[in-house]
Formats: sequence, structure tokens, C-alpha cells
Amino acid sequence: MLLFTPGPTPVSEEIRLEMAKPTIHHRTSEFEAYFAQAQKKLKELLKMPEVLMLASSGSGAMEACVLGLCSKKLLSINSGKFGERFGKIAKAYAIENVEIKNNWDTPVSVEEVLDILQKNPEIDALSIQVCESAGGLRHPVEEVARAVKNFNPDIMVIVDAITAMGVEEIDVIHIDALIGGSQKAFMLPPGMSIIGLSQKGIQKVEQRNIGFYFNLKTELKNQRANTTAWTAPTTLVIGLVKYFEQVESIGGIQTIYAHTKKRAIATQSALVSIGMKIYPKKPALAMTTIFNETYASDIRKVLKSDFDVNVAGGQDELKTSILRINHMGIIAINEALWVVNAIELALDKLGIRKFDGQANIVFLQNYFA
Repeated sequence: MLLFTPGPTPVSEEIRLEMAKPTIHHRTSEFEAYFAQAQKKLKELLKMPEVLMLASSGSGAMEACVLGLCSKKLLSINSGKFGERFGKIAKAYAIENVEIKNNWDTPVSVEEVLDILQKNPEIDALSIQVCESAGGLRHPVEEVARAVKNFNPDIMVIVDAITAMGVEEIDVIHIDALIGGSQKAFMLPPGMSIIGLSQKGIQKVEQRNIGFYFNLKTELKNQRANTTAWTAPTTLVIGLVKYFEQVESIGGIQTIYAHTKKRAIATQSALVSIGMKIYPKKPALAMTTIFNETYASDIRKVLKSDFDVNVAGGQDELKTSILRINHMGIIAINEALWVVNAIELALDKLGIRKFDGQANIVFLQNYFA
């Protein structure tokens, strides 16, 4: 079965074998060496002065960042389930929250953000996704972050990059917290989140010094010494070191970025050529999302039962009307081709469109353009 859901992504055999070695204790020099190597590579990837690894899903890192960086009022961008989640986190901690809510296919605009900031001078943090994975939308994060910092440099910019970290280069110059997760482009099992912090972000969490398990000041102190405040996700850290070794073996992270972009554009072009509709107005590179109210669920079922391809559906009102196809991680071109061919064959089986190999042709033309 080819796993093409936008998280969790497949774990390569190389990484599985590395993680299958005997477990080591997290309070040892042996593990500290792995931790130091993983942290070094993450800092190089994110280009941020501090990077934390937490034993939690990405939602844990989202909670930690809201708690550690917002003390007055949060402005959250909601174009899907994960933007909505930031607002729910604020509510759980009785932090005031103002929300910009758009359709799941619609990115936020700089003008919308500035309008809210002008009306709410007490806002001290903004939360936003790079890729809102509920619908595969790409927000203009860099432009929004720049505008926020020009408006007030003390506003903390919290960015959920869980489905973008390791997929594309993100300009972090105006970002204070950048959140990632192990089960996406890093091709690891779920269970570890990542937080990159700016210098302003570091200062803020040290001043706040709030929370217990998710106290980022406590984590900073410990992780600067290559350990963690609480039990570390040892196997995942070791797997992350192996992931970075794999990346280097195929030419480095820029090679990953280039291949991911080519796969995403080729897949979108191929599927449009056979009559499929791309859902978001601004698609992210991490996934391709197809909208079809009538046949989306049927296509997913045929892909899984007849062609051994597992793609994701949607949530809430989009549960049965979208398909989400992953592009994160190191994916062989033959597997990406299998998926677009399988979708075209599924359309034939369902009597929607006769198979003629068009998706395959367009994919290759775009990938090797």
C-alpha cells in the first residue's frame, strides 16, 4: 500500500532500521551526541538561533507557543481546522482571541491582518499556518509577518509550519516561533514536535516562564545542554539524525525543495488535465487537494481497494468532497506517477472519464520541463 496521506508520511526502511536498534537511555552522553547532531541540523535547516524538540504532537508545540509567547490577546488566522485550533488553545488558557475566519480555500490578506491590528492595539501575538493542511492552502506568511513587524515589532509571530517544514524554504526573518512535526516531511512516526525560536521569541519565553510540561524557558535551559526537561523521544531523535544523513546523500535540503516543488506542480497539472479541480485558491507545495463533491469519496475507495494507494479525504464540511495527496518527504518519481495514473484509472472505473494516459504524459512533461 502506497501511503500518500499528508501525514503521517511513509518511514523509509533506512530510518526504520536505525530506530529498531536497542533503546538507549535519554540521560546519557550517547544520546546527548544524537541530540546535539539533530539540533545542529535543525538550526541549519530553519536558520533560527534556537530549536527545541518536544515529546508531543504538533498540537503540543502550538499550545506551548501560545502559552509562552502570548500574554494579552491573540490574533489567529482561521482558514481550516488547524487555524481554528490556535483559537481553541487561547480559549483553554483564557487568553483573549480575535479571529480572521475565511473559507478553507482562501488565504488571509495583509490588509485583513493590519485592519484587525489597528482596531485591537492590545494584540501581542499572531498565529498563522504556512500550509493549512485541512484544505492544502498556502497563506502568504512571509508577507503577513513582515507587515506585522513593521506595524509593531513587539508582536510575536507564531507560525505553524508542520506541513511545510522541510518542504520549502521559509523566510523566517520576521517569524518568532516556527513549528514542525516529525510525521511530515521528516518521514518519521508521529510523536515529536519542533519549535524554532527567534531572538525576540527567546527573550519572550524567558520572561514569561509559564507552564509546566510546556514551559519553553525550562526546555531552553535543558536543551542548550543537549538534554530535555522531561523524557526525550529518543527513537525519533535518532531517526531524525538518520533522515538528515539521507538528505545529504541525495544532494542536500535544496535538492529536496526542488524535487518537492516539481512533484507538486507536475501532479497538479496532471490532475487538472484530466478534469480535476484544485481546491485552494493558493495551493501549498506540501499536498495537492482535489475538490469533487460528487465523486471524491468513491475515488478514494477505488484508489485504496484497486490500486493500493491511500490518500486522505477532508474534515467537517469537506469530509466527502476533497482528496488530499501528499508531496512531503523523499518520494520516488515512479510512486508519484503511480498515484496520478491510479486516479485516472479510478475515474475510468467510475465511468467519469475514459483512461488514455493523459495524466502520465502531463506529469512527465511538467516534471522534466
